[in-house]
Amino acid sequence: MSVPLSAYLVFALMLFCIGLYGALTKRNTVIVLICIELMLNAVNVNLVAFSKYGMNPGITGQVFSLFTITVAAAEAAVGLAILIALYRNRKTIHIDEVDSMKR
Repeated sequence: MSVPLSAYLVFALMLFCIGLYGALTKRNTVIVLICIELMLNAVNVNLVAFSKYGMNPGITGQVFSLFTITVAAAEAAVGLAILIALYRNRKTIHIDEVDSMKR
């Protein structure tokens, strides 16, 4: 019994919408970073699904997905480093309170 492509696409759409909603509505920077990671994971689900159900099934989608996961890990590390530096200077991680580069 195989899972149809539409199930993967609906799952990825739900993940992406949850991530987009969180990134646009939440004011906590850590939550926004987590929501961006959710959106990237939705893209990874699509890559793997299209790789499995595409015209020429192969490992291309898995390779791109692995590359995307690597880039997302680097993005999370840089984002958290910036967040720690921001917290040390401003004593807050809320997006609304950090709207300029000046002190």
